[in-house]
Amino acid sequence: MPALVAWLALACLSLVAPASALLVWTDDASPDTLRGKAATVWRTVGQTLRLGGEVGPPLRIALSVFLALVSLLYVSTLVGLVTTAITDRLAELERGQTTVVERGHTLVLGWSEQTPTLVAELLAAHAQRRAGAVVVLADRDKAEMEREARDALPSRGRIRLLCRRGRPTDPAALARVTPAAAEAVVVLPPDGPGADAQVIRTLLALRAAVGEGCPVRIVAGVRDTAHLPTARLAAGPGAVVLDVDDLAARLLVQCVLEPGIALVLEDLLDFAGAELHTLHRPGLAGRRYGELAAACPDSCAVGIVRADGTPHLNPPPDTELTPGDGLVVLAEDHRATVLPPAPAAPAAPAAPAAPVATAVGPAPVRPATVPALRRALLLGWNGRGERVVAGLARGGVVAVRGDEGAFMVREGVGVAAEPEAYDHVVVLAGQGGDGQPDPDGRTLVALLHLRARERRTGRAVPVVAELTDARNRPLAPAARRTDLLVTGRLTALLLAQVSQNGHLAAAFDELFAPTGHGVRLRPARDFVPPGTEAPFADLAAAAARRGVAALGYRPRDAALPRLNPPKAVSRTWSAGDVLIVVGPA
Repeated sequence: MPALVAWLALACLSLVAPASALLVWTDDASPDTLRGKAATVWRTVGQTLRLGGEVGPPLRIALSVFLALVSLLYVSTLVGLVTTAITDRLAELERGQTTVVERGHTLVLGWSEQTPTLVAELLAAHAQRRAGAVVVLADRDKAEMEREARDALPSRGRIRLLCRRGRPTDPAALARVTPAAAEAVVVLPPDGPGADAQVIRTLLALRAAVGEGCPVRIVAGVRDTAHLPTARLAAGPGAVVLDVDDLAARLLVQCVLEPGIALVLEDLLDFAGAELHTLHRPGLAGRRYGELAAACPDSCAVGIVRADGTPHLNPPPDTELTPGDGLVVLAEDHRATVLPPAPAAPAAPAAPAAPVATAVGPAPVRPATVPALRRALLLGWNGRGERVVAGLARGGVVAVRGDEGAFMVREGVGVAAEPEAYDHVVVLAGQGGDGQPDPDGRTLVALLHLRARERRTGRAVPVVAELTDARNRPLAPAARRTDLLVTGRLTALLLAQVSQNGHLAAAFDELFAPTGHGVRLRPARDFVPPGTEAPFADLAAAAARRGVAALGYRPRDAALPRLNPPKAVSRTWSAGDVLIVVGPA
């Protein structure tokens, strides 16, 4: 380093001194004597190189050079310190080591394949409020996290995404993302073995960072039911801990029991369009559910939530709300539902009257029939397989495990591998995290053979196929009667919904049950004669008379559902239209 400085000084002098001499000798106002010209050259060199430039006795010249060097050293050191501080700060920002100063943000702890979906939905939820931020803390490179999440990010305006690197189990790393000031904290189980242990340690670190009495909404997920009680103890009272594998199995079962419902569930869980909200408005106490459901002009009533958090989906119309109860509605926004004032004198519930002969009304009651036993062929197996089998059994479907390899190689040798002999076919994704690079590979191959067999035999069987990566959905060779269920995406959507509204956890638990009041698909002809032109409000009223709550419909010629459609807009209802309702199985 000293040699480099010396060579730099000599190089500068070799350039500055000749140029300064030429400048003085060509100046008509320069001194006439050689000594005067030399002094002027020295002043020019000194001013250029900040070396003082004083003339006179040698001591004076040496002192001026010394002071100039001290000044140069001070300025250089100051510039170096400022530059180092800025560089370190930029490096901290690049590594994600800075402290978050946000308030009211949603904090996501941990990283998995579901994190980009979860982050995108949380940003969409904050965008409805036109403010806020989503903060992600994971032991992962900050730039890599931002790059993976960028593809899933919507146009968010003032909403910000902040990624910080650190171990979620480290209280010091948690302190940098200010969990005590967050509106909600979501703890994701990581991919791979030991995921639940990581979640439990993160929950313990979170409690250590925010304290016991901090009113922060905590939502976490575990993969093994055996770890659920421990995780709930670690999360503390008031927290919501979900069994994501059990949820995925229940979603698969519901898709088998209600063919064609996969896209309905996804639309119901995301923040695009209509989603579930709980309304806690003054004046709800003492009013009846049927009156409130009929009076919602821009939303669809689904049920009520009692003051203790117990949901009652699709309750009887004369159910009375008590103080602290909330109304569960499907709406674009929680501010979109404007309830009319209570009547001056609430009338007693009227006795059921005979239906009036109108264009829209309840269809004739058909004689009760005993449903035939249904069977489902299971291709593939993973950790959710036993839960799927048990859930199908509760829904009245007998599941038979088929030889997936024999089916895909020989296309149906043996009775157990002939899909036409069954009422449903379920294709489970591969077991991820055990060395399989692509858990969806066997699912795609099975779908390919199922489609080829359908074309050859001309017989279509409803198929429910599980995928782990949403990017494989466009690649899946699915027929019209095939439901593609990206279970990881749906569980991420559910975690996002519950993080923004804790009352929805119990409501979704009931909605996705194979029995009880859940999301169902019913033919529109059960509520209106085919070819009738009527608004959705008339079908909603007819559905209420049949004891179900209408959420929307799916046209015959469309794959995507229309949840919470405008109630006053009329359309012609065809025989293939499907009404989406909440009701008993």
